[in-house]
Amino acid sequence: MSLAYLPSPSQGVWHLGPFPIRAYAMCILVGIVVAVLITQRRWVARSGKAEDVTDVAAWAVPFGIIGGRLYHVITDPQLYFAPGRNPVAALYIWQGGLGIWGAVALGAVGAWIGCRRRGISLAAFAGAVAPGLVLAQAIGRWGNYFNQELFGGPTNLPWALLIDADNRPADTPDVAFYHPTFLYESLWCVGVFILLIWAEKRFRVTGGRLFVLYIAAYTLGRAWVESLRVDDVNHILGLRLNVWTSITVFLTAVVCLVVTRRPRQPATDAPPEPPAGKPRTSKAGTSR
Repeated sequence: MSLAYLPSPSQGVWHLGPFPIRAYAMCILVGIVVAVLITQRRWVARSGKAEDVTDVAAWAVPFGIIGGRLYHVITDPQLYFAPGRNPVAALYIWQGGLGIWGAVALGAVGAWIGCRRRGISLAAFAGAVAPGLVLAQAIGRWGNYFNQELFGGPTNLPWALLIDADNRPADTPDVAFYHPTFLYESLWCVGVFILLIWAEKRFRVTGGRLFVLYIAAYTLGRAWVESLRVDDVNHILGLRLNVWTSITVFLTAVVCLVVTRRPRQPATDAPPEPPAGKPRTSKAGTSR
């Protein structure tokens, strides 16, 4: 037994009269609000309008949620369509199950529609939204904590996560402590947020390139976190499907960053030479 550990929540659903309040949904909602507020501040600082962000979000958010759910259902169909399963449960998004790849892909389509309607640049908007988006992911991952899902393998580390017996893997029913992969990914996303802000200020990585940097940095950590998980998913050549997806998206993002890199301009600190036959003058106009 681990001497120190992280306890799991005693419940993930509260009822306000007949209405259930689910922690998973609240984490996603808080993440969306944080992303919108951060993006508004960044967009206005770039001479945009705050209402641009809410209008684009009105398209991107529902598209992203639908895309995330579609990716999850398509890549894990056995959870809903295998014998004895309930196909209607594929619609129960509040019970967990969103694939970030589908969310980003279809969310980008929604953002493109919103940007076209507002007459703004999708690339510029993508650069403004990237830090807020990854911070929203950091917050949303806590929904997995409340659902006691998507945790890693058994461990006795001091930060091991205590999982209730009803939520443990079938092959380790007597093991109580597991890697808190939700926490690993949440902290990684916070680190990516800091990286994006630093890269933007230090190296002037902006617009679409900043968004691609977000994709590359996130997928690098996601491949590691995904490899720790023990939930039942499909595998290809011994690796989880999402590990292959992370590797593929990471390599694609890196190639995009290299291809779109701006050539370094030569230093031009020295003043230009004056035309032949004319004396060099100082700023005051006198000859030297």
